[in-house]
Amino acid sequence: MDFDLLIWVAGAGSAGYLMNLGHARLQLSRAKHPGLAGHVRMAKRLSRLMPYYELKDQAFFDCDGASAALVNQRKAGFFSLSERLAQRAPVGAVLMREAVQTLSDAQFTYKYRVPFQFRQMVNEHLQPVLFLSKSEGVRVWDVDNHDYIDLTGAYGTNLLGYDHYKLFIEEAASEMHPLGPVLGPYHPVVLDNARRILSIAGQDEISFHMSGTEAVMQAVRLAQYHTGKERLVRFAGAYHGWWGDVQPGVGNPVSADRTLTLQDLSERTLKVLATRRDIACVLVNPLQALHPNSNAPGDSALLNSARKAGYDKAAYTAWLQALRRVCTERGIVLIFDEVFLGFRLAKGGAQDYFGVRADLVTYGKTLGGGLPVGVLCGKAELMRRYSNRKPADICFARGTFNSHPYVMHTMNAFLRHLDTPEADRLYENLDAVWDGRCAQLNQRLKAAQLPVAVRNMASVWTIVYGRASRFNWMFQFYLLDAGLLLSWVGSGRMIFSHQFSDVEFDEVCQRFVEAARAMQADGWWEAGEACNTNQKIQRRVLLESWRALTSSMGSMSWPFSR
Repeated sequence: MDFDLLIWVAGAGSAGYLMNLGHARLQLSRAKHPGLAGHVRMAKRLSRLMPYYELKDQAFFDCDGASAALVNQRKAGFFSLSERLAQRAPVGAVLMREAVQTLSDAQFTYKYRVPFQFRQMVNEHLQPVLFLSKSEGVRVWDVDNHDYIDLTGAYGTNLLGYDHYKLFIEEAASEMHPLGPVLGPYHPVVLDNARRILSIAGQDEISFHMSGTEAVMQAVRLAQYHTGKERLVRFAGAYHGWWGDVQPGVGNPVSADRTLTLQDLSERTLKVLATRRDIACVLVNPLQALHPNSNAPGDSALLNSARKAGYDKAAYTAWLQALRRVCTERGIVLIFDEVFLGFRLAKGGAQDYFGVRADLVTYGKTLGGGLPVGVLCGKAELMRRYSNRKPADICFARGTFNSHPYVMHTMNAFLRHLDTPEADRLYENLDAVWDGRCAQLNQRLKAAQLPVAVRNMASVWTIVYGRASRFNWMFQFYLLDAGLLLSWVGSGRMIFSHQFSDVEFDEVCQRFVEAARAMQADGWWEAGEACNTNQKIQRRVLLESWRALTSSMGSMSWPFSR
């Protein structure tokens, strides 16, 4: 062949390769969510540039350009609320001060309960409830013996009501006492758990772990092991635990180069999955159906009233079906992470609820019967941790407390309860019951002309705001004052146990409306002209940040300065 022709063919081939590579890169870029939730590296870089500054004293109350009269109204309400919360929990206050000095978890949640600009004033004057002494029914009591209606849901663990879990744990302590905390060998109850869970999940094999995070880690490792591929796909905003590969952005000190963060409910995402050859698995957290492509809502990021949420079961079901098809066609392992939602939507979990079967499924939280646990189950060929033909080729996973006898028996008590008529009634008309309750509360809020509403996915709820404000995060403290206990993420999430009766839910509604009226009366939802839209609030926050950044740069001692 002519040498010049060889050069031409090689050049043409290289050009074609580069064009294909560029097209694939463009396709991937378009499949990412346009916001920071989909561009985790950019989010991480920007987080490092974010300067710290405080809004305190007068600047705290008039940060939205409020009038003098409105500022005075807010001040009076703020310090009155502060006094009520302080008088209610003197013992709790002492324990709180010690906790934030010695418990790193408590320190973190204490710091990130509200937007950082308001942190100092809030931590000085508004005391949350951190220490509890008792639970009964839908109520919990703090160490000062004040009761609250519990809407924390124990981070999703409390599905049946605390009273059930107390009985499960008491039964386990009694039944397992002859064996005690013997680790390594199994108690026979492990096999009964395996049979029951595999029947529910429609899978072949199971492994037990110490937490939901650990179960997800093993699911991803097995997918990579059996496919020979390293990349995993997660969806923008989804949470799968705190380990590195599934938390590639803010909060992870190292890069997660093997992880692609793509859009939920997107045809562009399906095209990426259908064309790439390096994807081992796709992780799905079904809770994202409530707030697609958005991070789990929390008050620490509630800078304005732009929080959105809304659940469309039909649309999300169609999305999961399309995802299932493309994963099957491309040999990609589809993983359902049901650690949070498992058994809340249906007895068979999200797989039954949406009618879509995954390759691997993780469970946790409520499945432990009130004790910590993680569970992974899936197809036999994916669960195997070794190669029959290559004895040194293994996918190692162990844990000291895997299959702990006490945990296994509390799990067994929970699983046996699922087979009772009482549990069957739990799932009857589940969506209709909780959607009706959501509509009921929204009707009351609308009738009272309050700029707040709720959205739900069954018994998992979030609060949205209908009027531009920089102070929506304050609502968590008014709800606390009204006797409704939320988790540290505040108004971003309310988790009901399914133990709530109509009478008890009516009390929640009364207290919720009462809290919203108090919040409105103290002037927090009446904004000044400078911040009466979300866009104006964003611009003002950016301006404050820029001033803080330039101020800190001006005070630096640069290496080249004289």
